[in-house]
Amino acid sequence: MAKIRGYNQKLFILPFDHRGYLLDKMFGIKGRKPTPKEKQVIIEAKKIIYAGFRLAVDQSLIPKAAAGILVDEEFGSDILRDAHQRGYIVCLPVEKTSQVEFTLEYGSQFGAHIQKYQPTMVKALVRYNPADSKRLNIRQQQTLKKVNDYCQRQGYPFIIEPLVPATTAQLKKVNGNQKLYDQKLRPGLMVQMVRELQNGGVEPDIWKVEGLDKSADYQKVVKQMQSGGRQNVRAIILGRASSDQGLVRWLKAGRKVKGVIGFAIGRTIFWQPLVDHLEKKISRVEAVKRISQKYYYFYKIFNQK
Repeated sequence: MAKIRGYNQKLFILPFDHRGYLLDKMFGIKGRKPTPKEKQVIIEAKKIIYAGFRLAVDQSLIPKAAAGILVDEEFGSDILRDAHQRGYIVCLPVEKTSQVEFTLEYGSQFGAHIQKYQPTMVKALVRYNPADSKRLNIRQQQTLKKVNDYCQRQGYPFIIEPLVPATTAQLKKVNGNQKLYDQKLRPGLMVQMVRELQNGGVEPDIWKVEGLDKSADYQKVVKQMQSGGRQNVRAIILGRASSDQGLVRWLKAGRKVKGVIGFAIGRTIFWQPLVDHLEKKISRVEAVKRISQKYYYFYKIFNQK
């Protein structure tokens, strides 16, 4: 078994490493690279999100020691450097955007790109359903293990973000009802997914997991994450662009569970303020303020007794 470390602080990440989804849904850019002018607009949009993060932290709404950003190199290189200089928690993604199979953005050179920015943590997003092709899942385990082993050698905490999208057969079992899949089938699949990745030598310090409605379901997932001497491994709850109500439900269920230490919420926080600003409905200052306030809102929800 690979060396297991874990993480022992609370962690509240504002992720804006979105690339393919952001280009398509917010900027209408699909199937091509953005022009230099378009790229600059996207870079500036991400700087607005970062400014919202900074406002929340600098006003001491969220403790600096527990607040982090997750941003990509392609549109956030200036942000990565600035955040590192300011001593914020910085997470760097390594995956190529919008891929069915986990693929490294820079192939075998991924380590050089990590060293370039010296992030606090490294993150990998993977779509992994135990019912998918065994060959596919084994390949994904092997690629993830390369990142896992590199992070352990170099001393970077490793975050894995494993999404468990439903297969056609699984959706059929719940009559195509995604909500029912999330409630009835996904929790058990998440436990199985964690076990399979662990058996494949993937040992993240933090699991960034899809939200669950019941504390008991979080407990089952965390139990598997912490099995076999992994007691310091932790979980954070991802936002998945949920509604405010959905996220509040997930956070309230998760905050009760020992081993769940925070969240990584992005689009639910920044999407509408950015859209309103791009459509010239609100100023940059107002967009930054709204992002900061929404980030703090979910922080308060998680930390309520």
